[in-house]
Amino acid sequence: MSKSHISTHLRQQVAEQSRDRCCYCQSQQRYIGILLTVEHIIPESLGGTTTLDNLCLACWDCNLIKGNRIAAIEPNTGTTVRLFHPNKQKWSEHFCWSDDGIYMIGITPIGRATVVALKLNRPVLLLHARRFWTEVGWHPPR
Repeated sequence: MSKSHISTHLRQQVAEQSRDRCCYCQSQQRYIGILLTVEHIIPESLGGTTTLDNLCLACWDCNLIKGNRIAAIEPNTGTTVRLFHPNKQKWSEHFCWSDDGIYMIGITPIGRATVVALKLNRPVLLLHARRFWTEVGWHPPR
């Protein structure tokens, strides 16, 4: 199956809606040094559409790790739950930051499953970057 073309205008709308940051790990476009990708929240392979309500920005790692999944195992119960849907759910209802602002913590089954499945506390890039961003006052995003 070929990927949908995303127009410049639609990409701009997605970037504005996503506030120029990865909707999963919250990395901000202006700090990571590479262009964020446009992610199909519900993948085309599972019937997702190329429309603003099904698109968000994602960093390359989050996009690749998520793949075509829409659900994952919740680590506390072992049950399968839907992954976080950034356009239909509020980030602060499912996640928070550790006191030092470095670790993303899932506070609901959806949040916990998403943190684990997408490896949202990846040590090499995310944790080191968040530590630096916190030191200079760029993180967590507001």
